[in-house]
Amino acid sequence: MITFIVNPNARSGLGSRIWKQIQQILQERKVQHQVFFTKYQHHASRIVSQITSDGDSHTLIALGGDGTINEVINGITFLDRVTLGYIPIGSGNDFARSLKLPSDPVTAIEYLLKPSHFTNMDVGVLWHGNKKRRFAVSTGIGFDASVCHEMAVSPLKLLLNKLKLGKLAYAGIAVRRIAALIPQDVELVVDGHKTLGYKNAFFVAVMNQPYEGGGLKFCPKANSHDRRLNALIVSDMSKLKALFLLPLSFHGLHTPFRGVSLLSFQNLEIRTQTPLPLHTDGEPVFLQKQIKVSLEPETLRVMTLV
Repeated sequence: MITFIVNPNARSGLGSRIWKQIQQILQERKVQHQVFFTKYQHHASRIVSQITSDGDSHTLIALGGDGTINEVINGITFLDRVTLGYIPIGSGNDFARSLKLPSDPVTAIEYLLKPSHFTNMDVGVLWHGNKKRRFAVSTGIGFDASVCHEMAVSPLKLLLNKLKLGKLAYAGIAVRRIAALIPQDVELVVDGHKTLGYKNAFFVAVMNQPYEGGGLKFCPKANSHDRRLNALIVSDMSKLKALFLLPLSFHGLHTPFRGVSLLSFQNLEIRTQTPLPLHTDGEPVFLQKQIKVSLEPETLRVMTLV
């Protein structure tokens, strides 16, 4: 039995239209399945929690964007008892991009019905206060999170998504957020013993996959099955230089420049002087000034092309 978790509102209603195509294929192939449609924020987490709490093995296929994936992994009770498939519909699709999953929904379902390759994917964990949140792609504090916060409520995103120009929304908001940004000093504690300080930091992005923000290759060496996380810290530079580096990061060409730092670790604590915007997989989290990130002890089996 395959369980589908469908976000019908993904990409301004595209999720609902794509599901009709998928459903027709399932009926033609007589595939035994059940489907649940998300109706509100965090609904996917509640659905998946109810399904997976029995301790049995389950195959889940999510149809939506990176936010849907985030909700699904946060609902899984036993990570090592779930096999996850994904049909990307969102505007960013960094999860699919990083794992080289099919971008065409029909191609994706054809493969997911007869998968031949799997990867045991690391799952990131964010702690803020006593609250825990998993992430599949990335978490971040500062500039990148402020863009996510504004994207979540921006009518511009809805309009440009309908025109299939979602990346323009990110670019436009990013320019505005950099202009308004007040850089903050940041202290990092790496693997519990090494303390690093960064003056006038724009943001810290913690990456489980290479990409976030709709194709920004922030950490080119990030690998979601090496039992490590990676971080990008951008600090102590002019706003003009930060704007110059942003388009370079689509190709991972930002890394040699002064003010750009990369780390690899298993655990990281981030401290700032004032509360800053925070996100997990592009989903906004309340302002925070101290967070911890690490990996779940279990991995998640994900269907992939290679």
